[in-house]
Amino acid sequence: MADQEDAKADPAFNKLQAYAKSLPYSIEPNSKMQSLLDFYLMRFVQCVKARDYDPGLLQWDSMIDHWFMLKYPIPKEKRIKLAKLYYELCATPGMPGYLLSTWADGLGALVRSKKKLCIDDMRLPWKSIYELLKNDLFLTRRQFEISQTPYYMGYVAEMSRRFYHPAAINEMLEHFLPQFIGTSLNASTELSSLITVILATQYYLVTFLPLSHPQSYLPLVFRLWESINSYMWDERMLSFLSQLAEIHVDPTVSDPKRIEEIPDDATSAGEGRPNWDHSDLESNGEWSGLWKDVGIFTEVQWDTIMAKCLTSMEIPLADSGSLTTGTSVDSQAGFEIGRLPKPTWRICTYLSALFRSKLKGWSRVNPGTSDATYLTAGALETPKAAKTYLAGSKALDSLSRMIISTESFFHPSNSGTWTADLSAFIKYLTAEFNKRWHEERKPDCKTPLAKLVRCLRTPALLATFSRDATTVSNIQSCFKSMSTMEPDLILPPILERAVPSLETLVETHRTTAVIKALGAVALTLVTRDIYYPGSKHLLPILELLLPGIDLLCTTAFLIEISQNIKFGDLTQEESVDPAVQLSTGGVSDLLAENLPELTLGEIPLGIEPGEVPCLSKAEEDALLRESTRGFPDWVASFIRRVILLFENLPEDTGGEVRSGGESEIVDAVTAACNQICMHLSEPLYDLALNLIYDYASTTVRPNCVHAVHQLVECISNANPVKTLDKFLPFCIRTIQTELHNGASSVRTTSMTSAPLPSDATFHWTLAILRGVMYKGRWLQLVAHKQQILDLFRLLHHKTFSKRGVSRASKLLSTVMLTLTHTYPTENRFVNPPVWSSAEFQTAHHLHWGKLYNPEAATVTWHTPSEEEITFGLEVLREIVRPALDSLNRLLEEEAVDPAVWRNDFCRHLSFVRNAFSGMPTFAKEVIPPDVMSASFGTSDILNEIPEFIATIDPIASGFALLDGDPRHKFVMDLRHQFGDFLRRAGQYLRSKGPENTLDAVHMLIRCIKTFLLDYGDSKDSYYTQRDRYDSEVSLARQYANQKAWPRALYVRKARLYHSGRLRWNTVERLRTHLHDALIDEVTEWSMWHYATVRASSQLLLENLSAAFDGVRRRVLPSLYKALVAGAPDHQVKGALWQINMPAFAKYAMTEPTLTVQFVKALFSCQVYEKPSIQSCVAVIAENCLTHFIEPSFLIYSLDSPGLNRAASELEAILPDNLIDDALLKRSVANTERRVCLQISCIEEVTRVLTEIARNPYTHWKYSIVAIRCLRTLIRREQPIHGPQLHYFLEKACDTNPTIRYYALRSIMKTLRYIKLRTSCGSNLLDLALGINRNPLKKSLPVTDPSQGYTAAVLDSFKTSLDPEHASQTPVFKDRMTSGWLVWAATDDRYLGPASDTSTFQPWELGSAEAVNIVRSVCCEVGFWRSIATYFAEETSQETLTMDNISATNIQPIIEELLSDSDQNKQRAAAELLAGVIGGSKHWTQKAQQRLWTWFTPLIPRALGSNVKPDTLTIWTSLLEYLSWHKDPRRLMPLVDYVLNQFVCMDCNSESSFDAVKVAAFHRGLAEEFGWKFTAWTDMSIQRYWKDIHSEHDEVRSYIADALELSGKIMWRPKASVPLASCLVREARTQPLEFDLLGVRGTYHLGRVLELVDRFPVWREERIPGPRAFDSTYDRVGILVCKWLFQAIHDVQAISTFDYILPLMPELFRFGEVNDNDELVARSGLLLVRMCGVTPPACLIRPLLNHIFDGIKKSPSYKTRLNALPLLQTWYFRQGGTILAEEQIVSQILEVVSNSLDDEKIEVREMAATTLAGILRSSPRDPILMLKNRFVRLSNTRLPPRHTPGYAESLRKLHGAILGICALIDAFPYTVESWTPELLTQILAEHVYDPLPIAATVRKCASNFKKSHTDTWHEDVTRFNEEQLSTLSTMLSGNSYYA
Repeated sequence: MADQEDAKADPAFNKLQAYAKSLPYSIEPNSKMQSLLDFYLMRFVQCVKARDYDPGLLQWDSMIDHWFMLKYPIPKEKRIKLAKLYYELCATPGMPGYLLSTWADGLGALVRSKKKLCIDDMRLPWKSIYELLKNDLFLTRRQFEISQTPYYMGYVAEMSRRFYHPAAINEMLEHFLPQFIGTSLNASTELSSLITVILATQYYLVTFLPLSHPQSYLPLVFRLWESINSYMWDERMLSFLSQLAEIHVDPTVSDPKRIEEIPDDATSAGEGRPNWDHSDLESNGEWSGLWKDVGIFTEVQWDTIMAKCLTSMEIPLADSGSLTTGTSVDSQAGFEIGRLPKPTWRICTYLSALFRSKLKGWSRVNPGTSDATYLTAGALETPKAAKTYLAGSKALDSLSRMIISTESFFHPSNSGTWTADLSAFIKYLTAEFNKRWHEERKPDCKTPLAKLVRCLRTPALLATFSRDATTVSNIQSCFKSMSTMEPDLILPPILERAVPSLETLVETHRTTAVIKALGAVALTLVTRDIYYPGSKHLLPILELLLPGIDLLCTTAFLIEISQNIKFGDLTQEESVDPAVQLSTGGVSDLLAENLPELTLGEIPLGIEPGEVPCLSKAEEDALLRESTRGFPDWVASFIRRVILLFENLPEDTGGEVRSGGESEIVDAVTAACNQICMHLSEPLYDLALNLIYDYASTTVRPNCVHAVHQLVECISNANPVKTLDKFLPFCIRTIQTELHNGASSVRTTSMTSAPLPSDATFHWTLAILRGVMYKGRWLQLVAHKQQILDLFRLLHHKTFSKRGVSRASKLLSTVMLTLTHTYPTENRFVNPPVWSSAEFQTAHHLHWGKLYNPEAATVTWHTPSEEEITFGLEVLREIVRPALDSLNRLLEEEAVDPAVWRNDFCRHLSFVRNAFSGMPTFAKEVIPPDVMSASFGTSDILNEIPEFIATIDPIASGFALLDGDPRHKFVMDLRHQFGDFLRRAGQYLRSKGPENTLDAVHMLIRCIKTFLLDYGDSKDSYYTQRDRYDSEVSLARQYANQKAWPRALYVRKARLYHSGRLRWNTVERLRTHLHDALIDEVTEWSMWHYATVRASSQLLLENLSAAFDGVRRRVLPSLYKALVAGAPDHQVKGALWQINMPAFAKYAMTEPTLTVQFVKALFSCQVYEKPSIQSCVAVIAENCLTHFIEPSFLIYSLDSPGLNRAASELEAILPDNLIDDALLKRSVANTERRVCLQISCIEEVTRVLTEIARNPYTHWKYSIVAIRCLRTLIRREQPIHGPQLHYFLEKACDTNPTIRYYALRSIMKTLRYIKLRTSCGSNLLDLALGINRNPLKKSLPVTDPSQGYTAAVLDSFKTSLDPEHASQTPVFKDRMTSGWLVWAATDDRYLGPASDTSTFQPWELGSAEAVNIVRSVCCEVGFWRSIATYFAEETSQETLTMDNISATNIQPIIEELLSDSDQNKQRAAAELLAGVIGGSKHWTQKAQQRLWTWFTPLIPRALGSNVKPDTLTIWTSLLEYLSWHKDPRRLMPLVDYVLNQFVCMDCNSESSFDAVKVAAFHRGLAEEFGWKFTAWTDMSIQRYWKDIHSEHDEVRSYIADALELSGKIMWRPKASVPLASCLVREARTQPLEFDLLGVRGTYHLGRVLELVDRFPVWREERIPGPRAFDSTYDRVGILVCKWLFQAIHDVQAISTFDYILPLMPELFRFGEVNDNDELVARSGLLLVRMCGVTPPACLIRPLLNHIFDGIKKSPSYKTRLNALPLLQTWYFRQGGTILAEEQIVSQILEVVSNSLDDEKIEVREMAATTLAGILRSSPRDPILMLKNRFVRLSNTRLPPRHTPGYAESLRKLHGAILGICALIDAFPYTVESWTPELLTQILAEHVYDPLPIAATVRKCASNFKKSHTDTWHEDVTRFNEEQLSTLSTMLSGNSYYA
């Protein structure tokens, strides 16, 4: 295959050798394919250098993809250079999105494998990708063109991050951290909110930072995480940490020395390497990794991870939504975050973090080793002596606690949307564990498999019978992984559940669920190497499954089982291994003792199985051998059951295929039957063959003709020789008899015609014979050659009905496929020599479940022999050629009887078609050189030089006849005759009209499809084989990275590789003149009269466009020609629906040189009045507009030094003989010509569309399409055409609102591009990136980055500026781009505009015409009056419409609108004002002064007297719009007015609206200014605080908003120096208690403490009764609840705990009031929602203490009643943290247990419910202690009722009984060992006690019975007879007559 020097120890080369070995023919040597790769790579380089990205580079990228499909290895050096080139292509500015997608996929394919490339091989620069991502992520306010660039850049960064040099970490942090702005509060706008900015910064951090050396930044990342309340943050953070945990399994990765050792040779322009102080990270001695308490994490960090994991499971409780706080924050995130790649699914990320953080002692490894394969993160732990963990592992202990706390949510009765995630969690958990166990297991490994499996087994078994399909699928995978690790713990309980569910149909879903569970453990069941005793249970299971073989899950189980065993009776074999011999009695005894025990016994849920006798292997083999005695009976029963199923199929009502459900069932059953027959022993095969033969030869069932064919095919596939000998004489004899007696003699041509009963036997026998012929051995077929040929002649001449002809011709196709195709002959589970060996026949059970390594598995193939080829040629000569001659005569002769002619045409053509359909690999196509050359001129690839049009060189793929063989010429000539006939037949049929030709046309189209498409992999579709291979891999996989597989999988893999090579030969096939003629015919039929013909022809053309190059280019002109005025409707509809096909529509719309013709054709359709035609046009227009993007040719003009350098580096390693400078020059010139041509075509399209749009006769619907296209055609690098802009300005005042909408957006885009081109000048890079260089913007160095500097910047916003000074010194700061967390190196400031000189003028010269047009139109007052009229139309908008904000020189119009109080007029005035004031930012100082001089007097009217409740939101949105990213000093008149009104407002005036209006304006400014509002925040809060008890509820709501808003504004990190280096260092060095990020609530703490002091006074003053809500206590209480509720739902929710903590006693008291439901509801809801946020660690105990105080010390029973469920919610939500502290858990249990003795029965009962819920989520350790305590208390006897101590004794006894009931209720789905005793001995004694004890006992017994109904058949075994009797009495009571 390859040269000897290539055969080196390269894994990829070894894989290639394995592939080559599996094929029956020789493949090309590696050297030849490497040369081909070099050629492709050189073309790739040449396209890059010529900037021929599309179509040139796209083609050669696809060729490289196809080359990879052949599995040849790519040398590492080429991989590196090509990956760098792809990376630079991705980093090229201005690259269109569809090209970026291709380059990103190419990069991913090269670097995805971590084994093939590492950072030592390649480094990549990070900054170029980051700049592209950052620049395109956030859009400007008037930018509406959304691209996919952020997604692709994010994807590239995630794929490439491991190639970013760790030395770049410091500079990355210097770039990322300053962007973390915690006070961007403009959540009310449509643009980026606070959480959006935070999440974007987080994305930069976790996507770009190298993972290899996180020791410097990881503490800061954790601190940031603890500060942010966002589930989006949590998910991405968990994904990041999982990657960290995985990579640091190898401790050498993080060695600081590696930073110096790795070459630092990949830096971007301007990229530096800051040197930070890392002295605190220095270590002495040899580097031992980042190992800490749990993997690479500290114990505190690990507890945080587990708490977040539990939260992210999103498990709901009946608690008023304690998990909605993070969701509330995320709902504020802008759409920008959705443009980034989604994080890895959180379930997978938890597990990766978990499994890289395991225990010490699982495997002993030298920490210094570099071999990561044997490292376990478990070796990273250093257990503390003070604590003991499960199996010594903190990680496993945390996992166990999490599983315990969520166990009850697995049960079907407690399931929901969360169950799928929970089941997925344990699915991936076991899979990951299984993977690591197999990777790292050693003889001395102490991995606690049993502990893990026992931990997960109970929840998995609980979810087994779930009704959710996803959950069941996850549980199956979980069972498969666990059964591989600990089969003896998993198989017995599954088998115990299987028996009752299969024996009696309890519920349908239980039966299917248990069958699926059996399927999951099928491999374990029969694989002796995994579970030796399992196989003996197989036969009883198979017998139980027989009645349900019509279930897909049953057939799947049978297939999986049959692929791994041989069905044979071992007791009948002569030779028996003495080692496994036992006496007859011994075997019987063993069977009696063991088989029923596991298959029929019962093991309760969650309980350890009983002891199973451990037998020796010899004894197990003896039992298995004995069990195989039942195989003959089972096989016979199975065949009969299959036959019975087929017989009961519905009657055949016409059509070639059955309905989907029936067909699916038949296919599944026959697939199982096929595998079973393939693995039958000889005696059992003979038994099955005789059963099927007896049935087939004595029965005729018209309803199962299709099925019997498949059944016979199954038995034939296993042994074709026997089957053929058995069936062939019978079939031939029966067919001859039937035809002689008139079968199939009635002429029909439609499959929808009803079959005649007299033809039933004929059809039945044909189906049988077709099954017999399938894959028949050639010796047998050749031996019966004459009989077969005679039979075909007879069938050809005697069959006239459509069904008869169809079945007969398909038989011909089957024979040809069997003779001429290359395919595997069998897929048994062992190699053929083993299968036929004597040892295997007598002891095949020892091989069950055998797995093979790739080199050990062999594949047997059928390849066409000379005899078979000769036979096939004879069929062509004697059957096909005469039929073709008959068809030619039909065209030449005039038809006497149309029906007879049509029938003869269809039946002859059917035979010819099916013959050619059965020989896709018989003869290899050869394309003559002249045809090859001619094809370049007709290719779909336009305007490309021939050398750059990619073509495929044929490769070996198993074709029987090759060029040069005379037989090859005969076949190709006959094929050409067939194609030529089809061409002539198409012309003939069209000339006859639609009458009486429909069936013939359908047959003709099918024949054309066969002729054009049935070649190569048409019968072995590469994509179908790939899907089947992937499916079989998932079924056979026992663990990840598995090396040994079942042999059947290797057979499938070989078939996939073979089909891939066939696919190579069918890629972009070249067309001949005959092909073109047939394509033209199909085009004509796609516009024919009948819709069915049109539909099939259109689909065929779509497929042809994918198979042949040039089809679209050839077909589109014909389709356009059909869209002429007066054309028939069917022709127009056919052409339009053909154009709408994805391949045609996208091609026509995206190729600039074709767009003009497409646009003209589409818009010409408005002359048609038929609604169906116009609907089709609308669909086409909408579909095409999705592909129509803004043209840009900047990439052809940009200099890309990095790209050119990468191309040169790749070229340098390619052979010199491939370098062709002349060709490169031609390509460069051709690219320039093509670009010029495309630009001219785009200009022509623009002209045409403008003319169409301006035509008064154009329909308004077409005008909308036209204006949308024209908007897209506005290009950033090219000035707009004058007529196009005129049209936009005209339509800005159109009566149609949709046209007006697009016109306004088009004008915005035009003006934005004019500004951009003016700003960029000749800087094409800025133009491509869309960077607007404001001439007034200055970047000043931050020389004194201190907290004082920050304070000075914030204070400056309050100071008025001198305009003259501002124009000379940059003082304006519109955007706070850094400084909140840390300062960047520079700070952006803006100069004020000059006094009388324009900021931007002169505008770019090319846009002078556009500027003049805009100026001429906009200076007309009439234009603005029209605009204002439409703005003032009545709409549903209650705020400004952003698209409408654009105006100038319209003061009179604004004044008129302001004077009208109508809401819509007010909105129009506000929109015009927003445009004027917003646009005046860069006006000259004099112009601004004139504006403010005019508007300042209008402010009191606009924001004062004019404002009404219905216009308040309008004017508020005006202020928000103007304040967005604006320095307050630019709006000082507005700011001063609002603040003055705020200071003077009366919060208790008679009308609340006066104060509400001012408060709304104040809030609008504060939200939009955000951090810049700091200077006014103290004053604002002081003003509000005086009126905290305002009379008006609306005012108090604004005060609550202000309190929450001010807390965000005043949030301040506390780094000593606000620099990235200092912040990162202090995050490492400062203690955890230090509030580095300032997240603790301190700003309002003084005010909160004041409230704590004043609330008791107000409570005393409170007036109860109907007017209680007017009390100060109630007013302030509701205000506080609103404030804290909003705060707990915001991003900095953690700060709220400092305010809640001192207020908790009062919050509990709020719940005690009886006369204010709102106060009660708000306080309770606040406390519940608080539980969903993770507090600072230091506040957990104080918060719990307050809850404890509420339970223990509160005199109000309502407080105690409310605090108990709150404690349960808190316990569950904070379980990740609380469960880590055993002392806290004990304290919680003690408090709740003591509450069982409460005086109030309601409190006692709530305490019992709370205790049960807590125990359900807790470790099992305290249960026995509580049990003993409650049992001891329950033994107390009640004194007489009249004694003084009776009530107290009754209360104590009731508490004890409630405690016992809580223990029982804590395990609703399992029966613990102590449950029967508590239930039937302790509780039963109190059934007749006084109330409420008796009621409590009966309720507990009733709940127990109800929750155990589903599993009672298992649970009942835990009770003895006496206990069951007692339980029955408890439930029903004693009978009076007993």
